[in-house]
Amino acid sequence: MIKLGAAQLRTTKGDPEIIKDLKRNPIYIILDNVLDTYNIGAIFRLADAVAAERIIICGESEVPPHTRIKKASINTTEWVKWEYKDTPLLAIEDLRKEVPGIQIVSIELDKRAIPFNSAEYKFPVALIVGHESKGVSKEVMDSSDLIVDLPMFGVNKSLNVMVSLGIVLYEVIKRIES
Repeated sequence: MIKLGAAQLRTTKGDPEIIKDLKRNPIYIILDNVLDTYNIGAIFRLADAVAAERIIICGESEVPPHTRIKKASINTTEWVKWEYKDTPLLAIEDLRKEVPGIQIVSIELDKRAIPFNSAEYKFPVALIVGHESKGVSKEVMDSSDLIVDLPMFGVNKSLNVMVSLGIVLYEVIKRIES
């Protein structure tokens, strides 16, 4: 398997032959109007780190090749499969048709949410994160099979979307490996 450092990644273009042969985990990431381009870039790095199948960018989110996304992603936008959909609801609908049995999980503060580390994840799985201030939309949460959150012990009630996603992704990866 190919392993590239940050300096190499910044100067490479994804090789289609290598990309098609990369082993992917049955994980999809949906961005529900994530606006911060640095968050989007960092999510590409996370998707690469866990070998996610694909990122689906929705709504008002910027898309590659935006320079700040490229910079924060250290060019993993060239190696991670991604697509754009007008809405996260369309992304969910299309994934349910394309990937039978996919579990849709929103990461959000909500009265229906359960702690991320006690959730029963099933594969394939799609994890959804939302707008930095508004979160995952109500309609998207209503369309989800599960809503998870992370416990907060200080005065701040939430974490950055990229950080929350990273924590949940690695919990999901633990389940795949066991």
